[in-house]
Amino acid sequence: MPPRHHRALAEHGSSYLIDVPMLGEGTLVDPAYRLDVAEAFGRSAPLVVEIGSGGGDCVVHAAQEHPELDFLAVEVWRPGVAQTIAKAVHEDVRNVRLICADAAQALPAMLGDGSVRELWTFFPDPWPKTKHHKRRLVQPEFADRVAALLEPQGVWRLATDWSDYAWQIRDVVEGCPALRNPHAGRLADPGDPEVDPRGDHGGFAPRFDGRVLTRFERKGLRVGRVVRDVEAIRD
Repeated sequence: MPPRHHRALAEHGSSYLIDVPMLGEGTLVDPAYRLDVAEAFGRSAPLVVEIGSGGGDCVVHAAQEHPELDFLAVEVWRPGVAQTIAKAVHEDVRNVRLICADAAQALPAMLGDGSVRELWTFFPDPWPKTKHHKRRLVQPEFADRVAALLEPQGVWRLATDWSDYAWQIRDVVEGCPALRNPHAGRLADPGDPEVDPRGDHGGFAPRFDGRVLTRFERKGLRVGRVVRDVEAIRD
């Protein structure tokens, strides 16, 4: 990390970074730990959670635009956590908190059912090799966990620039009994029939206005990748 990010952690980490008990020296949170959200933010407000917040571009921007909401960013990459804190300090954003941990394991342990207004998963690691697809975050079991965390009519927003992962995400969402895809059948694309016997199935959402265009996304667009959004609502 550059010196400015070390300074951000040292000088402002106590204000933004939630100190959670971990299992050993790894990235897993003690499963007995429960996060007191109201205590962490010093108030009670609807909660938005971002999984894999990277350098914090999206979560800091959203927190600045929506001071009436609380934003919890869960990121395992410590330099990204430091960058997010630096950006939050620079923008004088106070309604962001961060946890440096494995989100797939930590969130179901820390948060109660029905406690999240929205959950964001933007550009999760695609694990592009077929033999590694089992490591992808968005799987049926994880969708069930997300559905439990969402409040009624809560929203899970996702985006990826890997076509086969977009189809997988859509299918996982539509296969979860507790979730509904409000854009089912929308934006069918030519490659889908190659892997989907249902034909031009589609099911992709319009681009979420709250997702800022990051350097990572621009890089994908420059090499011709198509970014697809998926939206799921807990009924």
